[in-house]
Amino acid sequence: MSEKKVITVIGATGAQGGGLVRAILQRGKDQFVARAVTRKPNDEKAKALKDLGVQVVQADLDDVNSLKEAFKDSWGAFCVTNFWEHVSPEKELNQAKNMADAARSAKVKHVIWSTLEDSRKFIPLSDDRMPTLMGKYKVPHFDAKGEANEIFMKADVPTTLFHTSFYWDNLIHFGMNPKPDASGKLVLTMPLGNQKFPGIAVSDIGKCALGVFMRGSEFLGKSIGVAGEHLTGAEMAQGLSKALGKEVHYNAITPAQYRSFGFPGADDLANMFQFNVDFAAEFCKARSVEFSRSLNPELQSFAMWAEANRNRIPLQ
Repeated sequence: MSEKKVITVIGATGAQGGGLVRAILQRGKDQFVARAVTRKPNDEKAKALKDLGVQVVQADLDDVNSLKEAFKDSWGAFCVTNFWEHVSPEKELNQAKNMADAARSAKVKHVIWSTLEDSRKFIPLSDDRMPTLMGKYKVPHFDAKGEANEIFMKADVPTTLFHTSFYWDNLIHFGMNPKPDASGKLVLTMPLGNQKFPGIAVSDIGKCALGVFMRGSEFLGKSIGVAGEHLTGAEMAQGLSKALGKEVHYNAITPAQYRSFGFPGADDLANMFQFNVDFAAEFCKARSVEFSRSLNPELQSFAMWAEANRNRIPLQ
């Protein structure tokens, strides 16, 4: 039997990376070994991975030498950044460069770069349809990832550009859950108009990434995208109503109203929603549900996800 291939997973205790590590353990263990990279190898999430028999190594995305050590002898690497941890596009770009440098140094055969569109290619900074943020971005948490695509390509690293979708899990963890309005009705408030919006269960992102690795070199040098379903805000509210056993109403507000909420990141997220709405056809086309299911036969629909997580969705 040939030796199993090592896949080094950045963010292994986070959402996307953690999903990939578990997918390797469940469906890819005959071909691959997961090497989990974390800054905190002694925290509870890292210990849980160790208990599952996963090799856990310490490295920091801001320290290229630690990444080079972590990437040694890897066949594959899953590279991801967490914008919301520091809210700095420049930091995200530097972290992407460090990962690309480490992958090149280790001669990694297949990198998956978890990315998003650079919205400035669709909406130039001079376009006043939406405000420019941080001086040179429209959707900062998208734009730096999209800009970093070129970093991996210029580093001559064999890379798949892997475009993700809106996490349905944001309805649990990110404050986007249905909330009672003044009359007590549960409302899902999003500036989506009546356009379709690609979303996915975060655990399915890792399973789809495994599907990419399992298909060898097929997607090297290519740009692909994954989604569990394309839904309007009203359709999401209907799905939540059924899962929760309580009627949820869709509250379609404008991006300007969403920006006015004033919480940290509200302007970035409002621009994201507006970008998705204004270019819904392109955004959905880049994220085929059928293709995603070919990578991950266990792909969940929104109804499946909502039913499985109904007790975890806050209602206040």
